[in-house]
Formats: sequence, structure tokens, C-alpha cells
Amino acid sequence: MIKILNIVGARPNFMKVAPLHRAFEQRPEIESKIVHTGQHFDAKMSDVFFEQLQMPKPHYFLGVGGGSHTEVTAKTMLEFEKVLLVEKPDLVLVVGDVNATLACTLVAIKSHIPVAHVEAGLRSGDRSMPEELNRILTDSVSEYLFITEQSGVDNLKHEGVPDEKVFFVGNVMIDSLVHYLEKAKQTSVLDDLNLQKDSYAVVTMHRPANVDTPEGLEAILNVIEDTARYKKVVLPIHPRTANNFKKFGLSERLEAIEGLVLTEPQGYLEFLQLMQNATIIITDSGGIQEETTFLQIPCLTFRDSTERPITVEIGTNQLLADLNPVTVHEKFLEVLAGKTKKGQIPPLWDGHTSERIADILIEKLA
Repeated sequence: MIKILNIVGARPNFMKVAPLHRAFEQRPEIESKIVHTGQHFDAKMSDVFFEQLQMPKPHYFLGVGGGSHTEVTAKTMLEFEKVLLVEKPDLVLVVGDVNATLACTLVAIKSHIPVAHVEAGLRSGDRSMPEELNRILTDSVSEYLFITEQSGVDNLKHEGVPDEKVFFVGNVMIDSLVHYLEKAKQTSVLDDLNLQKDSYAVVTMHRPANVDTPEGLEAILNVIEDTARYKKVVLPIHPRTANNFKKFGLSERLEAIEGLVLTEPQGYLEFLQLMQNATIIITDSGGIQEETTFLQIPCLTFRDSTERPITVEIGTNQLLADLNPVTVHEKFLEVLAGKTKKGQIPPLWDGHTSERIADILIEKLA
């Protein structure tokens, strides 16, 4: 048996590990266990995802919680080391770019246990982002690097990574989307929020660069107010964003916007249903860039760079360097006028990436 420990820490990880764990359980050669570090630890950001994605209760819950990047990384390393001493796995599998990804990678490598990094090779070129550092450092010591798009292959080659470590397999996030697309249609979220297809825009904002200052929040308010003149705006508000609206005394202005549908963070199925029926998504999320590209929904991303360039090159994503309400308004009107580009689905985003990863790991580790 090949024993694999799969690491989840924050909300985006769950949709990536769920199809992997499902594929591993279908292989008699693999014993798959899930370690939840607890970086996202409340029910809205964690528990509901395990339930909807039909993932088993984590074999280990580290209870790391919040804190500074250093604090979260250090606590995760200390707690994960205890798990490795008990389990002695053949492989530690990490996904994405959150602090748990780097922390568990470092502990595994120092314990002489190989690491597989799913979603490897992605680069934004912006080292001021903690996620960029996590990606670079994790890739530099991982034994198996699983790639979602051609830019990942190119980046790792440029960094001198041997070809035999690199596997272009596609996107596990799309595996979850394909698997649950029909189930998402059965949710009542549109009726609950009194929405119809193509009658609304979805806005998500959580990155510190956008929501940690009053100037950033005021720009978000202007964007929502402008957009709400034409379509309803659904804002599933991230806890960090909600706290900052209160902190800077802007909650009343937000709640007073006519046409705004303000909700708590949505479950995976509900948010998937919201995305596939929206006119446009306005976001600063990484994963949403990929999901909207697959769903062929126009997406405006508030970042001056992206680690997922395929979503811009052939997908439906457009980058906006700053939160300029005037620019957003112009782009939004283009979408309403039907002037947006028609995106393509990238190679190997077909719902079978996890199966390819399972096959490769069995071949390499058996």
C-alpha cells in the first residue's frame, strides 16, 4: 500500500483535495488520509465544504486557526510533525499556495518524505504576495510537480527544475466543478435570494491589498453602486472584508445600496450555482478565474498580475490593475453590450485530472 497524506488548510484546498481523495480511494494500491490544518476553521469556511464535497471527516484536525503568516506557518509545522511521526506516510500531497501548503512541505522534506505539489509552477511575478513565496518554495523542494496549464511547465523549466519531476495533468479544481455541476443546479439559492438567470452580478473581495484600507473599501463600494444601477449585485462577504467594513465605519453605506444582495459566505454548491447563472463575476480570487473560464462567464479580476495567465490568454478573465470604478464601469457596459471575448476551455480541463495524478503516483511509488 502507498500511504498518502493529503493536506487541506483553507477553503480553496477542499475543492482540490476532494476529487483526489475520491480517485485515490478507487485505487486498491493507495491508502489516502486527509489532514485538515484548520487555517479556515468556522463552519461557513470549512465544515460545509466537507459535507457538500462528500469528503470524510478529516483523519487529523490540527486546529491551527488564524494569526500572522509566521504564526500560522509555525503552528502548522509543529502540529503536522506529530502526525508524520505517527503515520510515517510514503507521500505528502499539498495543493495550491496557502500557508499550510508550505508548512507541511517543509516538515515532510525535513523528515525525508517526498512531496507532491498539485497546481505547481504557477507564478504571478509578484513576490509581495505571500502566496507567490509559498508556491516558489514548495516547488523548489517537491518531488512531483503536477501542472494545470502550460505556463507552469515554462516557469519550472526556467527555474531549472528537471523535466522528470514535472507532469502536465490538468486542473483538479475543474474535476470538482464538473462532478458537482448538476448537483449545484438542485440547490435553492436562486429562489432563496430572489434571483433569475442573467439578472445579477457576483462580487467577491478578500485580498488584503483590496480590503484592508478605507480607500480600497470605498472603491469597492463605488463599483457595487455603479453595477447595481443595471443589475442586482450578490456579495457573499468574506469575514475579513465584513470586519473591515465595520472597522472603517462603512457598513451602513454598504447595506444601504439598493439592489445589493448581501449574504454570508456560500457553500460550494450554492456558489457554483450563483456563478453559472451570473452575467459577470467581479473578484480578486484566484480559483474563480479558472471556474469562470470553464463556465464561460465574463470575469473581471482586481489584480495587476495573475498566476493563471491561461484564463486571460484564452479564457474569459480580464485583469484590472487597480480598483478604479470608472474602468470597471466601462468593462461592465461592454459585457452588457455583448462585446466580451468568447473564451476557450484550456487543455486537459476535462474533469479527469485526479485520475491521471493517481495513475502517475502509483507508477512512481508502487
